[in-house]
Amino acid sequence: MIFDLLIRRSSTASNAALVDIAVKDGLIAAIAPDLRCEAVETVDAGGAFAFPGFVESHIHLDKAGILGRCTLCDGTLAEAVRETARVKAGFTPEDVYARAAHVVERAIIHGTTRMRSFVEVDPRAGFRSLEALFKLKSDYAFALDIEICAFAQEGLTQEPATFDMLDEALASGADLVGGCPYTDPDPQTQIERIFTLARRHDVAVDFHLDFSLDPGRTDLPAVIEATRRHGWGGRVSIGHVTNLSALPPEGVRAIAARLAEAGIALTVLPATDLFLNGRTEDRLVPRGVAPAHVLADCGVTTTIASNNILNPFTPYGDASLLRMANLYANLAQLARDDALAQTFDMISSAPARLMGRTYGLHIGAEATIVLLDCTGPADAVREIPRVIGGWKKGRPTFWNGLPQIFRPG
Repeated sequence: MIFDLLIRRSSTASNAALVDIAVKDGLIAAIAPDLRCEAVETVDAGGAFAFPGFVESHIHLDKAGILGRCTLCDGTLAEAVRETARVKAGFTPEDVYARAAHVVERAIIHGTTRMRSFVEVDPRAGFRSLEALFKLKSDYAFALDIEICAFAQEGLTQEPATFDMLDEALASGADLVGGCPYTDPDPQTQIERIFTLARRHDVAVDFHLDFSLDPGRTDLPAVIEATRRHGWGGRVSIGHVTNLSALPPEGVRAIAARLAEAGIALTVLPATDLFLNGRTEDRLVPRGVAPAHVLADCGVTTTIASNNILNPFTPYGDASLLRMANLYANLAQLARDDALAQTFDMISSAPARLMGRTYGLHIGAEATIVLLDCTGPADAVREIPRVIGGWKKGRPTFWNGLPQIFRPG
């Protein structure tokens, strides 16, 4: 057999023996050391670590790159919501597409092969951002898969038109629905209405939840109860939940047990949560990031994601999930190999699980492969190594190349 692609001398686990990966018709056909075969294309990985790519479980492509249009004074969550609401009224499909495409291309060269993007649908944004994201999803399908979450950022119960618009967005092809109870005058009613839409269209739910440092101010019990009542376990995820960072370890573990039992996944957003929290403190500023590693140890599907890039919620970013994992490992003070490997899982296999997708390199699997210039997951988080190149279904999607040093002579 002549294979379509042969990647020689790669590792698929930390310090494992090097193997060759052969691809035929978009699928992995063989994995073994020193394969004796022919291929249309052969690539020498040089010992690089091979895996199925990073998975971005929580990003806002529609409002990325608008920092220059906004005024930042306080750096608070309320200011970010207010400034974005003001600016997005002027979004056009072309504008959203251009800004989002820039982020998507950065994500691709950083090794991302799947992402979930929220897109705001309400009377100010209309369907313009959704239109742009639908086109973007189609145009970049050669390199990565994009899930689109129709999202109510600014509340729902006080603005009935938003409910109808979310309904229409789901009918037109949005993949799931999301809400933000903490911006709604009636959080519990919003939660129930979001589940109404999810059941009507048979889609998953993703909430932005509990963005504060007050454990007593929480909508999490309502989400857990609704998930159980509607039988939506395994199809609900929540982002932020920064008030978990203010709980003692036993309190976090108690909530983790409830999340794991209910089948609710959790995503932490280190860059945004660090930037927006603790603004009232002038010393010993709290980090405000939920302890993802503790939740994962308790059986919760836990992920790390980018959230916002270059806007009032997060005025920096480059769509690198490795950088985000390294940031989390630093602030959580992780050092052991197993803890760092778990952190790597939070930007790879865990977010794939959150989205209900298969993940892994094995015979018969889709040949979506990314090479990292490191020995394995723990070193990847420690070093933020070069992302060398990638393929989707055996087709090359990007190539950054192996590093070279040109010595004199």
